[in-house]
Amino acid sequence: MDVISVIRTKRDHGRLTDEQIDWVIDAYTRGEVADEQMSALAMAILLNGMDRAEIARWTAAMIASGERMDFASLPRPTADKHSTGGVGDKITLPLAPLVAACGAAVPQLSGRGLGHTGGTLDKLESIPGWRALLSNDEMMGVLRDVGAVICAAGDGLAPADKKLYALRDVTGTVEAIPLIASSIMSKKIAEGTGSLVLDVKVGSGAFMKNLDDARELASTMVGLGTDHGVRTVALLTGMSTPLGLTAGNALEVRESVEVLAGGGPADVVELTLALAREMLDAAGLKDADPEKALRDGSAMDHWRRMIAAQGGDPDAALPVARERHVVTASATGVLTGLDAYAVGVAAWRLGAGRARKEDPVQAGAGVELHAKPGEQVTAGQPLMTLHTDTPERFAYAIEALDGGVTIEAPGTSFEADPIVLERIA
Repeated sequence: MDVISVIRTKRDHGRLTDEQIDWVIDAYTRGEVADEQMSALAMAILLNGMDRAEIARWTAAMIASGERMDFASLPRPTADKHSTGGVGDKITLPLAPLVAACGAAVPQLSGRGLGHTGGTLDKLESIPGWRALLSNDEMMGVLRDVGAVICAAGDGLAPADKKLYALRDVTGTVEAIPLIASSIMSKKIAEGTGSLVLDVKVGSGAFMKNLDDARELASTMVGLGTDHGVRTVALLTGMSTPLGLTAGNALEVRESVEVLAGGGPADVVELTLALAREMLDAAGLKDADPEKALRDGSAMDHWRRMIAAQGGDPDAALPVARERHVVTASATGVLTGLDAYAVGVAAWRLGAGRARKEDPVQAGAGVELHAKPGEQVTAGQPLMTLHTDTPERFAYAIEALDGGVTIEAPGTSFEADPIVLERIA
């Protein structure tokens, strides 16, 4: 095998053989294939695609590059969830303890934010003392004691994906559906969960901007999970408007706790319950009632135990940004548009996100919304509050919001898109 032949095959619209895929993933993981060579192959895959068999083999090769976890010893069925990322997407935080309160074990391996999409680990690290890095034994201990754990994937899990993910981010190949699907599913299958629910975001604030692309990605991932014996279902959900009323790390933790306390924004509650029902159904717990677990406090109890088990203080005050700036409505009328991408970029520029993996984030930075599409607003009324420790960032955040807010004449009719657009199984 040689890497030039593999690159040329895909460059010329050919189909990679199983042997070519196995060799190139293994050689890249060991450092025999250089980053610039894998970059060329990734671009060829972006431009020319892969068929289902190629994607399945590529995924299997990435799984084989590292260890696989096994949760067979747990007394509960396992269920996991993965979101393709969005703005204000704090759903994992209330969802994991909620599903655990209903009888499933939730081994939630999560990541950090990059660009305009937030990261679950960054959010939770705003809680004093909380640890994202757990050993496999520690992870199993939390799952046995609490039923849910949210942590970073260990270095031994699909190491080929870790290298390739970082490379795609700097070479303009993040959007390649075969590479997105295999990246997500290699980690989830290696993780060893028995069932998986995928939240595939669609809209301006998502990687998939249109329904057709989102449907293709979801179908590809559901097929990969099924082929590897993991019961998998996907929901296509809207991401043209931010989820909830916050985008930022500590801000989103605070809102998640409100949901667990029985309150919180309606859209966050609706999606949390929809995903919980899918996870419980996939795990064989069809009679469980997640709505009751929110009402009776058992979900909150599991949240507090989960945070404490990972070194966090669930009663500690969350960080607050030192500076604030209020953005007001420019006219009186109906708020008909609040672009998720614009809000996400604003939060990123305020310090809630990072441009490179090694960049720090501000725990208190972000955007707090005071109105959502469909509401009547008055000129001069606060629309959002910007939070940051570094006030020189305000101008750049406001620039990102230019064109992201649409206010139409009073009385304009408005009908919000549904949260859940489609289900693929």
